[in-house]
Amino acid sequence: MTTNFVEELKWRGVLHDMMPGTEEELSKGMATGYIGFDPTADSLHVGSLAQIMTLVRFQQAGHKPLALVGGATGMVGDPSGKSAERNLLDAETLQRNVDGIKAQLEKFLDFNCGANSAELVNNYDWFKNYSFLDFIRDAGKHITVNYMMAKDSVKNRITGDSGMSFTEFSYQLIQGYDFYYLWKERHCMLQMGGSDQWGNITTGTEFIRRKAGGEAFALTTQLIKKADGTKFGKSESGNVWLDPAKTSPYKFYQFWLNTSDEDAKSYIRIFTMLPKDEIEKLEVAQAAAAHERHLQKALAKDITIRVHSEADFEQAVATTEFLFKSKTDDLAGMSADALERMLGGIDTFEVIAAEITQGINIIDLLGAKTEVLPSKTEARKMVQGNAISINKTKVSDVNAVVSMQHALQGRYILVSKGKKDNFLIRVV
Repeated sequence: MTTNFVEELKWRGVLHDMMPGTEEELSKGMATGYIGFDPTADSLHVGSLAQIMTLVRFQQAGHKPLALVGGATGMVGDPSGKSAERNLLDAETLQRNVDGIKAQLEKFLDFNCGANSAELVNNYDWFKNYSFLDFIRDAGKHITVNYMMAKDSVKNRITGDSGMSFTEFSYQLIQGYDFYYLWKERHCMLQMGGSDQWGNITTGTEFIRRKAGGEAFALTTQLIKKADGTKFGKSESGNVWLDPAKTSPYKFYQFWLNTSDEDAKSYIRIFTMLPKDEIEKLEVAQAAAAHERHLQKALAKDITIRVHSEADFEQAVATTEFLFKSKTDDLAGMSADALERMLGGIDTFEVIAAEITQGINIIDLLGAKTEVLPSKTEARKMVQGNAISINKTKVSDVNAVVSMQHALQGRYILVSKGKKDNFLIRVV
């Protein structure tokens, strides 16, 4: 069953801007559109999910999505939203990143559904044999420096302290050529992206108009922000990645489960596939009993299953409930394998067995020997504030010593900071 793409984005609160005529073009039948993904790492993070979901909804509306992995543009670096020049990646690292992103995108989009099957494209394929002289003759003469200088991504950097290299200045021209190439070779009529990409995208539509007299369209979505003004997609330990080796399914699940009520109302529309009537029912239930966290639980479930698996979701829920309900005796009675299975997804640090055997002051253990807490000062503050538990037993003495008698099954020490933050110390 297909949906109206633009209307779907509107009710989900995602649509930011689109060129006149875009919705009319999409109403004519199946259209091809693309979004580019920057291969700065070998995994996407939750900040990329909004654009992934845009492509998913585009395909659900009966259109053909292209996911462009920027093997060429990744060598240049997008200046949009950046205050300084980015380090350039070598070819081997870039290829590894491209391969990792491709594998993740394949989990979301349907690549075997007939005419509107998704496709992955890499702009390195059409740039690798394109000489610099040919490029500036074919592309450079169609877009003026005045036009490029007027873009916010350029103006913000030119007027700043760091300036902008010619490499990054050329980025919008390269991205504009990408759109032209896909328009010409793949009949791609639409480029989509976050609102910070509007300048780069419209450079592409202008390039198509000037070079070929053609018409193409642009659509952007809202940049995701948290209600409290802090950056979306970050946890205390950094980026929340889609790769389970970088962010465990448990930590991924916790990220969504711990969203505020206000953020959960918008996130469940943006990031899940739940239909409008189901979301509205959840909102009613949330209003009646906010402590039950209906929105957060539905949000965390839908995204964890989609990004990882149902088994990973169930394990994350089991670990969450275990950490919340378990007592010291429960931990002591578990086998090493059971502890590893139940607690393996939380932040884990290692300490040498010989040091534990000798005994380590709790402040040194948490703030120096491991990175459970950022410093000894913070560790002392937390212990004095009665916020630290070892194996579910409160510790408030800054002179307390942690030894092998605290190592569950001789291998694990569970550290809890407050009710939500848990860490595992593995004795090696």
